[in-house]
Amino acid sequence: MLLAGGFAQALTPMNLLFALIGVFLGTAVGILPGIGPALTVALLLPVTFKLDPGGSLIMFAGIYYGGMYGGSTTAILLNTPGEAASVVTALEGNKMARQGRGGPALATAAIGSFVAGLVATIGIAFLAPVIVKVAVKFGPWDYFALMMIAFVTVSATFGNSPLKGLTSLALGLWLGLMGIDGLTGQARLTFGVPELLDGIEVTTLAVGLFAIGEALMVVSMHKTNAEKPMAIKGSIWMSLEDWKRSWKPWLRGAAIGFPIGGLPAGGAEVPTFLSYNLERKLCRDKNAFGNGAIEGVAGPEAANNASAAGTMVPLLTLGLPTSATAAVMLAGFQQYNIQPGPLLFVQHAQLVWTLIASLFIANAMLLVLNLPMIGLWVRLLKIPTPWLYAGILVFAAMGTIAANPSVVELIILVLFGIAGFLMRRYDYPVAPAVVGLILGPMADLQLRRALQISLGDPMVFLNHWSSATMLAIAFIALVAPFVFKGLSRFQAEED
Repeated sequence: MLLAGGFAQALTPMNLLFALIGVFLGTAVGILPGIGPALTVALLLPVTFKLDPGGSLIMFAGIYYGGMYGGSTTAILLNTPGEAASVVTALEGNKMARQGRGGPALATAAIGSFVAGLVATIGIAFLAPVIVKVAVKFGPWDYFALMMIAFVTVSATFGNSPLKGLTSLALGLWLGLMGIDGLTGQARLTFGVPELLDGIEVTTLAVGLFAIGEALMVVSMHKTNAEKPMAIKGSIWMSLEDWKRSWKPWLRGAAIGFPIGGLPAGGAEVPTFLSYNLERKLCRDKNAFGNGAIEGVAGPEAANNASAAGTMVPLLTLGLPTSATAAVMLAGFQQYNIQPGPLLFVQHAQLVWTLIASLFIANAMLLVLNLPMIGLWVRLLKIPTPWLYAGILVFAAMGTIAANPSVVELIILVLFGIAGFLMRRYDYPVAPAVVGLILGPMADLQLRRALQISLGDPMVFLNHWSSATMLAIAFIALVAPFVFKGLSRFQAEED
């Protein structure tokens, strides 16, 4: 019944328009070289600021799904993955494009994205209420322990070094402490600047680190001679043989991607590689892989999009982002003072079910929009890189100023952009900083509430089996990367 009510709301003409605009913008921006889904959502975050929460989140759903699809086009036609999860798609997809079969490669990516998104969104509709029933029983100690898992796993998952991930997280936690303390009303870390009393805007941090940081990084590397897209020869439609070889990988990819996407240490990279390896083992023609096997595009793309939808489960039910894109999505909720978590399904039931229904609609629109417009997207890839990133800088600045007209906000945006560039330059992941800013104040609040209830006894976190178990998991996740790194060095020295 709740989902039916969500569909009734999502199918209104205005909300359908928001979904269509979101899908178009998400695909158009996400399809540009070097721009992944996280950057797409961060860049378009200010666009939704003036809308009502329902329309904004529906547009966000379209931007999210459109941005996820966009990375596959550059991976296939330019051999330039927009994100790490599209690397696997490029392996076989670009080989198909070089053989003049870019059309079927793009088509199987689009249809696979639709099938996987449909399966995963059904999973969201059925699993989310079950998880919420468990999560509403959580106490402050449980929430704090859960956030510790999120902090540790996000820091360990992103980047090549757990220590660099933790450093990025520490930056976000420090920024999250700025502003008025929610419990005491005291100003913290504002340095006498009145504009900092409200704290750091998540939107400003996300746009600065992702959009401006990426643009500055590209400029510093002089990436002005972009590879030309491959010409598509013949029909863009899949043959009957292509359909026969694609439908099973679509389903297998969706089955692999959705559960892994919902894990705190998930991410789309793992399921795409698993799907690729599985399809390579199951393929009857062993020589097909490495020479443009369509299964190598269908399976990973389905796994990628199912994983993306899977991240919505912990995001909506627990308020925990398990990917960089989900972290920026969380910022989209917070710009309307809406906190994802168990109470979201109680306090904003109509809104959240409208959002879930709009995921179905955005998924269908993505398929209908992208198959006929493949030719347009190929032309869009020909935009010169200097023009592209100059536009990103202007768009990011204008969007931030529109959301919060302040000179201080613009200065902060520039500082975050420089920080994003330096973090990329020295291989520090940017996603943990955004997660730290968003979840840091919440973790601080739950920690102090738990200590107030226990009259200052820190053993309250170990006296409850649920929080003790989660803290143990967080500790193992924190120590394990360093242990494995030490063991690998020890073995290398012995050899």
